[in-house]
Amino acid sequence: MKLVTRAALGWPASAAPIQTSTKGTKVHYEGTPVSTKLLTDHDACIAEWKAIRKSHLANTKENYSDIAYNYGACPHGYLLEGRGIGKRTGANGNQPLNIAHYAIVGLVGSEGLTKPTDAMLGAIRDGIDLLHEHGAGTEIKGHKDGYATECPGGPLYAWVGKGAPRPAGTGSATPPTPVYEPFPGASLFMEESKPALGRSSKIFTAMGKQLVKKGFGRYYAVGPGPKLGQADVNAYEAFQRSLGYTGAAANWPPGPASWSKLQVPNV
Repeated sequence: MKLVTRAALGWPASAAPIQTSTKGTKVHYEGTPVSTKLLTDHDACIAEWKAIRKSHLANTKENYSDIAYNYGACPHGYLLEGRGIGKRTGANGNQPLNIAHYAIVGLVGSEGLTKPTDAMLGAIRDGIDLLHEHGAGTEIKGHKDGYATECPGGPLYAWVGKGAPRPAGTGSATPPTPVYEPFPGASLFMEESKPALGRSSKIFTAMGKQLVKKGFGRYYAVGPGPKLGQADVNAYEAFQRSLGYTGAAANWPPGPASWSKLQVPNV
């Protein structure tokens, strides 16, 4: 999975309402012309994603709290974090539909770039699997299922109708298995109710590298090391905020739920 997080996009934690489970996920497209430039320029994909959020936040009629979608998917196979895990979508047409399903949009439209690449379909599948791992049911539908719209367009809807199969070569449909059984716990991360700064462990190196991969590396002057440092603490707290935790719940030490989502490899 190639995930671009909210932190990497420079966005704060989503203000969208909490929604910890749904019947499944609905697939969307933009419904407007999308430039074919996205096929050859990933920076254009990021700009497109940011423009969608900007337009949604400026929509006073709908009064969006954030970009409407939980995730987006670009032609290069990147999964772009929108509202993210555990947040109600604003994309499915009305409140009952938003409660029933999460939402993922492919960056294709009604003109220009209209057909998803295999890499994009793989990224949409990554998002579906990720949401299923974190509370979504097994239903996979198009936006037009239950709402009067052309969304998600012919090509995406045909793919959804086949069960949204993962294209060959786009990764495994099985999410990575959470690590460290049992969870290391506060005794490793804390010393006398304070972060155990200076303590050495391979776990800290693995944790830091995973935080960097997810876009939380701006706190490190050098790469993550075996000793727990303030950069590790700052990066992990930023990661917890990106998951929707606030106040004391976002503070160090790591909790079992956020640790599982970080998916630190075994050491």
